[in-house]
Amino acid sequence: MFDLGDLGMLSARELLKVSHVFVTHTHMDHFIGFDTLLRILLGRDKTLHLFGPPNFHRHVEGKLAGYTWNLVNEFENAFTLAVNEVHPDIILKKTYACQEGFLNKAAALTMPFSGTLLKEPAFSVQCLLLNHRTPCLGLSLKESFSINIIKEKLEELELPVGPWLNRFKSAIYQGEDLKGDFLVTWKEAGGITHEKRFRLGDLAEKIARITPGQKIVYITDVVADPENCRLIIALAQGADLLFIEAPFLDNEKETAWKKHHLTAREAGELAKKAGVKDFRLFHFSPRYKGHAEELEKEARQAFEP
Repeated sequence: MFDLGDLGMLSARELLKVSHVFVTHTHMDHFIGFDTLLRILLGRDKTLHLFGPPNFHRHVEGKLAGYTWNLVNEFENAFTLAVNEVHPDIILKKTYACQEGFLNKAAALTMPFSGTLLKEPAFSVQCLLLNHRTPCLGLSLKESFSINIIKEKLEELELPVGPWLNRFKSAIYQGEDLKGDFLVTWKEAGGITHEKRFRLGDLAEKIARITPGQKIVYITDVVADPENCRLIIALAQGADLLFIEAPFLDNEKETAWKKHHLTAREAGELAKKAGVKDFRLFHFSPRYKGHAEELEKEARQAFEP
């Protein structure tokens, strides 16, 4: 998840799937959802990994200090927060255990940082530090490759959609031996278990379409100063999709500058210079409620050749 704003539109079931959260900065509209997510995950066997800018530990600890934790030692499950504070060349990591009342007075673990926050077999997350009169993370998610399941091929092989597909995708992403066996298992009504055995590579050829992965970039709360623009263009270079803020029209450029935000035209220009395939505007000022099409039009005019 990128940022922790209002999470009211997400169900508890969706929030329970969250394992990593990347917080650009701790202004209220980007961090107020922390409490909601924390409440949903309490009492679960889970580690929630959080990433944020300098002073992030202090802000997380401030949130945690606002509650009384005298009953959490009764929880049987171990819920932990792994909080990573991102600096230009290092990451400082601290761990907070629910059963210990989320207290951690130990020194942070220091790790080198060269741009990558998370690397999984299927994707990686990169970031850089931008300026919003406070450090603010710019974020990029890049897939290694994309696996699309061909439903018609499943039907031809008389295979159902089910949890086994997650195991199948994981095996491909992990680079397992394509000549090795892969067992497809599923249950039908009445608890009857079925099995079919395939060579992993043969199954992949029959049911999967593997294509180059997408690159998605997320930029919010920045001013269009030369250094920010240089860094944004570098991070977003060639992205398939750029999510970029556009709080104001360009006729309010002075206001945008004072508030350290972009105009729609600046957003479109940055998207064009970065050579992205497409972009989505967000984070509009309330004064444009009902007039989002004006912001979109201005940005598109700057973006189109």
